[in-house]
Amino acid sequence: MSDRRSFLRMAVMGAAGIALAGCDRISQSGWGTRVLGSAEGLNRRVQALLSPSSAMAKEYSEAEISSVFHPNGTTMPGTPAYQALMANQFRDYQLQVDGLVSRSAMLSIDELKRLDDRTQITRHDCVEGWSAIGKWRGTLLSAVLDHVGVSPQAEFVVFHCFDEMDVDTPYYESVDIREARHPQTLLAFALNNQPLPIPNGAPLRLRLGRQLGYKQAKYISRIELVSSFKNIGDGKGGYWEDQGYEWYAGI
Repeated sequence: MSDRRSFLRMAVMGAAGIALAGCDRISQSGWGTRVLGSAEGLNRRVQALLSPSSAMAKEYSEAEISSVFHPNGTTMPGTPAYQALMANQFRDYQLQVDGLVSRSAMLSIDELKRLDDRTQITRHDCVEGWSAIGKWRGTLLSAVLDHVGVSPQAEFVVFHCFDEMDVDTPYYESVDIREARHPQTLLAFALNNQPLPIPNGAPLRLRLGRQLGYKQAKYISRIELVSSFKNIGDGKGGYWEDQGYEWYAGI
């Protein structure tokens, strides 16, 4: 398992590292986009062959939790909606879930806890090259999907976020239904036995045990079930993907 994960991680890092330093914008050059696009296809084919839906990310012991869990990307959303929620310590927060579902829902953190409440200790791997192990508490995304009922036409789960990367350009990410239903895909509301800190994505963020850090959407405001993400953002499946990053960032 470790050899397989190392190979997949090298494939992702090799593609992502061609034109980026840390999590800055990737090169806008035509050749960079074409190279990353071809690497994306290769990575997804390799992942499909070597990482079945039952494959699990390694889980760790309490003793292995990192002393510092470094935040990156946005650490304080400045949008009025987020600032208003923060001013009330997120007591009024509700997660909107809609799109291709049987019944839309607005769910508070307490309601999410009633759907499912569990912890996992997993490692966060950033495209910058650093890693940290954290103890996450949250609700399985699959439990939320079961609660709203997923339409057979739904292929992807899109996460819309409170933070804006550019003016009027909210951060967004997506995964397919298979990854959304993975037993380690978590909507996390706590880190290391404390409510999720604002720099790490309060009040709710995505945790994917099997993909790189930029896939882990923070500050989630809405989850949308769609058949295609071609009309969302630039149609690549995520903010950084619209800049040239890979859509499937498997490790």
